[in-house]
Amino acid sequence: MTPPGITPIIRTQNLRKSFNSNMILKDVTLEIPEKSVCAIIGQSGTGKSVLFKTIIGMITPDNGKVWFKDTELTALKPNALIAMRKFFGYSFQNAALFDSMTIGENLAFPLREVLRIKDHREIQKRVAELLDWIELPGITAKRPDELSGGMRKRVGVARSLIMEPEVLFFDEPTTGLDPVLSETINNLVVRVNQELGITCVMITHDIPAAFRIAHKIAFLDQGYIIVEGPPEMVAASGHPLVKDFIRIAFRELPV
Repeated sequence: MTPPGITPIIRTQNLRKSFNSNMILKDVTLEIPEKSVCAIIGQSGTGKSVLFKTIIGMITPDNGKVWFKDTELTALKPNALIAMRKFFGYSFQNAALFDSMTIGENLAFPLREVLRIKDHREIQKRVAELLDWIELPGITAKRPDELSGGMRKRVGVARSLIMEPEVLFFDEPTTGLDPVLSETINNLVVRVNQELGITCVMITHDIPAAFRIAHKIAFLDQGYIIVEGPPEMVAASGHPLVKDFIRIAFRELPV
């Protein structure tokens, strides 16, 4: 539950989702506090990405409800749901940049195609400001294959930010990165939250980072949230699976 006095920006109630006979989400009830960092953790294949996509309407649940503030997303017609997605950004695991476009064109694409901005100077200004903010100025003419993995991840975050969302979903933001670059991306999540006031929801297997930067952690297992709360509460959980998961994650930290 969200602590008293803190408003949840996203709520799910009794979400269920199956694919054929395989039930992925069995009964997921979750509240994500506004302007917080919330980490969804758990073993691989437990439905974390399905939960993300169900929240933003990319997947229709079999049962249950999703709210964004006071709007029940699961009750909206398709066109209304699409319109609501402007409040959400999604930073994909592989950055999902268009290889045929330059970095500048990648960032400009949603401004032109979604926001329908026609002023070329306005687009250039917003692209340049955002690249400066992620500390990658002057790369507008480069293509994704000219960038390192960490740089591509940061550009992917920038593209998800350019629409100025209220909630930004990070799907395994540090996958494939070394510890130094992982720290850079985790710090970027913190900056997005603190400097821009955006609610950040992340799926991550970087458990030490989740406990360091998240305000709330939810542990998803076998289609259920089995533990949720502030990091210190989850760390003190007596649930055997959670205890083992955390113990192994911290034991495997490099010396």
